[in-house]
Amino acid sequence: MRLYQLDSYATRFQARVERAWSDPKGHHAVLSQTLFYPESGGQPADTGVLRGPFGEVRVLHAYEEEKAFGDVVHVLSAPVPEGVEVEGEIDWPRRFRHMQRHTAQHLLSQALLRAGGYHTVAVSLDSPVCTVDLEEEAEEEGIQKAEALANFAVYADYPVEAFFVSEEELAQYPLRRPPKVRGKVRLVRIGDFDLAACGGTHLKTSAQAGPIKVLRWERYKGGTRVYFAAGWEALEDYHAKHALLSRLALAFSTHPLELEKPIKRLQEELYALKGENLALGEALVEALLPGPWRRKPSSCRPLFWRSWPRNSSPGAGRPSSWFLRRGASPSSAPGAKRSWRGSRPWGPRGAARRWSRGPCPGSGWRRPWGL
Repeated sequence: MRLYQLDSYATRFQARVERAWSDPKGHHAVLSQTLFYPESGGQPADTGVLRGPFGEVRVLHAYEEEKAFGDVVHVLSAPVPEGVEVEGEIDWPRRFRHMQRHTAQHLLSQALLRAGGYHTVAVSLDSPVCTVDLEEEAEEEGIQKAEALANFAVYADYPVEAFFVSEEELAQYPLRRPPKVRGKVRLVRIGDFDLAACGGTHLKTSAQAGPIKVLRWERYKGGTRVYFAAGWEALEDYHAKHALLSRLALAFSTHPLELEKPIKRLQEELYALKGENLALGEALVEALLPGPWRRKPSSCRPLFWRSWPRNSSPGAGRPSSWFLRRGASPSSAPGAKRSWRGSRPWGPRGAARRWSRGPCPGSGWRRPWGL
């Protein structure tokens, strides 16, 4: 028996271990009744503890042997014997956050349908940032209207109730989406705002689900994926972002809502400095290795390659290394503007420059190491 369907706010229960076994995947147990919600419908499973003559073991996970009506299997931290009486206790803070996410998702899905005609096809509630997948490509205006409408439903404090109906009675209820199960179907109604088939845990009123905040959205599989946070987790998200904005505003000596201006100005200054740095680098290259240059498509070429016209006079336009290899002074090169005793363009002061052992293909000089 699934006790959470009768009372989502109950935290403790008594039960008997009907089946227990261990396999390479872990230790498992099926109880006569349980409050542990099994992972399904996009909602994560409950966790908690079982207590009995064996002591206390942790419930790490819960899943269904058969969807909707099968036994709930509890994954345990240690084995338990069959036939013993146990007391179970769920992790209530975890459960309550899951309830906030799930009720908020119902509100937001209905709001998206009303505001823009967007149909929910899948949901994921397994993290503080939840997602709703829509069949259509949503527009910004429609999503903003849906967010406002969902929060109006929060403030309306609608009662939330769950009840079962037979498959034949379903036609009498205007469901937001058709159910995925047959037989007896559990419906969750939020006032006159939303009605949907659902087997999950929910809050008592819509007010406990707020606030609901859409964080972002994106195109996904031909439709739209909407990311949102709700309840305590939305408040925690706001707190973290507000604290970050406050620190940045203090660093820039401005108001948190005016941070965009100094950040934009800082970006412009950075781009300008990058441009100046590039220009200075090019000017330095021209100063050290003056003359026309071209790139040489060779794996062993230096960063820049000096070229000179054919049939020119010996040494005309050649780099200082050409003279260095021949025992001449670089200052004797035609058009040389620097002396070897001054700032050395080919190496650090007081150190001889090392040269590669073999010439680059098609060149008349050898490149220095590191170029």
